Amino acid sequence: MNENRPLNIRMVMVNTTHPGNIGAAARAMKNMGLSELYLVEPKDYPADKAMWRAASAVDVLENAKVVSTLDEAIADCGLVIGTSARERRIPWPLLTPRECGERTWAEAGKHPVAIVFGREDRGLTNEELHKCNYHVHIPANPEYSSLNISAALQVICYEVRIAWLEAEQGKELHFDDWDQPPAGQAALEHFYAHLQETLEKLKFLDAENPRQTITRMRRLFNRVRLDKMELSILRGMLTSIQNFIYHSEGKQKEFESKHK
Repeated sequence: MNENRPLNIRMVMVNTTHPGNIGAAARAMKNMGLSELYLVEPKDYPADKAMWRAASAVDVLENAKVVSTLDEAIADCGLVIGTSARERRIPWPLLTPRECGERTWAEAGKHPVAIVFGREDRGLTNEELHKCNYHVHIPANPEYSSLNISAALQVICYEVRIAWLEAEQGKELHFDDWDQPPAGQAALEHFYAHLQETLEKLKFLDAENPRQTITRMRRLFNRVRLDKMELSILRGMLTSIQNFIYHSEGKQKEFESKHK
């Protein structure tokens, strides 16, 4: 894998009005392992407010490239994707954020890729969008679809990050690693028998008419997918309950024999 691939991915912000949004964008980028920020004629930059909002991502701001035109920001790019919040009269190839992340990461191994974000109040112009190979649309709530520019950038950077991690792992990203192996089926069957026996001793369960109690308990534990350690703990609990019942019954019988 091309180790410089993240350096081939640039976020381009056009005519940003509020410097705080630039700082927040820098922070969002660094959160996701990206660092190449291009600013096209920002209204107020450099600015202290941008530095404050960047927090620990000041290095991204310090290395940001400030340019005069969008053409200058994307001149050497082999792929340009523009963010668009609305449908166009002439349809353009449209990507989902997930597709945008995947395509960005795939092509960044070959050439620079730019993802372009427009102005806070009106986004990118039609002329600017026509310079893009693809448009990407974030499917926000239609009743309130206006995303803050740094929030939109965070969404796209996140999708690039997911594509990056999946490419490194060679498979779809997941977080289901566990510290114990799952309990085997035979062990589970012994547990269910132990459970039923204990509930009958407690008189919680009527052996002659158990109804659907054990079936529902099976459904509960099968849904949880007990691991070996959890199953061992539950078996230990059931054994302690049975020992308590046994000793209690013994004391009861001893009390009854003394008071006949």
